[in-house]
Amino acid sequence: MDEVLAARRARPARHLPRLAGAMIAFPLMFASAAFAETHPGQEQLVREVARDTGKSKASLNALLDGAKKQQAILDAISRPAEGKPWRDYRPIFLTEQRIQAGADFYRQHRQLLDGIGRKYGVPPEYIVAIVGVETFYGRNTGKWKVLDALATLAFYYPKRAPFFREQLKALLELPQNHLGGPLDTLTGSYAGAQGWGQFMPSSIRDWGVDYDHDGRIDMKGSMGDIFASVANYFAQHGWEAGGPVAARAQPDARAVDPAVPKDWKPVAPVESFVADGFAPLQHLNPGRDAQLVRLDGPAGDEYWFVFQNFYVITTYNRSPMYAMAVDQLAREIRARTHGPGER
Repeated sequence: MDEVLAARRARPARHLPRLAGAMIAFPLMFASAAFAETHPGQEQLVREVARDTGKSKASLNALLDGAKKQQAILDAISRPAEGKPWRDYRPIFLTEQRIQAGADFYRQHRQLLDGIGRKYGVPPEYIVAIVGVETFYGRNTGKWKVLDALATLAFYYPKRAPFFREQLKALLELPQNHLGGPLDTLTGSYAGAQGWGQFMPSSIRDWGVDYDHDGRIDMKGSMGDIFASVANYFAQHGWEAGGPVAARAQPDARAVDPAVPKDWKPVAPVESFVADGFAPLQHLNPGRDAQLVRLDGPAGDEYWFVFQNFYVITTYNRSPMYAMAVDQLAREIRARTHGPGER
């Protein structure tokens, strides 16, 4: 043992720089590990947000390091309610309880809703119906941490990763006065939507409204901000004031099922669908542009003429069943809150 120690002491000095380099390499290696990505793609996203906002990479990494992948979110997004047929989807939203709660909610906030409706050209019952379908008038705004939801779907759901990555980036870039609290405490749906109207981060950024002029866009605590943001979204997406949403169509022997379009924009005048064997069950302007929707109803196929305002609702949620549920809930609410002939 003494000889081994003596031999080590006798090594030439030229070996010392090599040892010193190794000693330096170890802390660098550990430092690199300490800043490794928690999620795949995190580093690139942090670079982009830091570049665009001036926020520190350290603070952004700290937020994302705290976000957890949630398998339950991946499971939930694979079985949305919109996967049901209309005969099963409609009863979820057109219950007596939801209709009556909507009528009571409208009466409670009528002055505010009517003022916002006039300002944006959107009937108040449609604002109420959106809140009713999305969160049952604020009763269920979602239990998931928004940061967990968007990180899970941005980094671990390849099917729609580009969309959710955009939403996660928008969330990280939102100023504090556009959020209902510290970013890492926000809760919402499994898809990362927030507030009574379930706005995604890009929608808060682009269409959120500070209606009460308190310097904040509060999608949970301010009725004015909530209602005006929904109305502004509709107005900015082309809502036609006073225009129809949907009207029932009756096929005859000549009628052929319409192909499912890529979206629900009106494509041809009503009279062209009439010529193909679909007659309206109410008076319609034959020259008004429409689209034709087939739904699997409880008594068989249902056919509907749908118009620009129906298309606007589908920009909120792409499902035609969602838009139909909003339209029918709004009609029911109006029937209970407006007297005969009341506008």
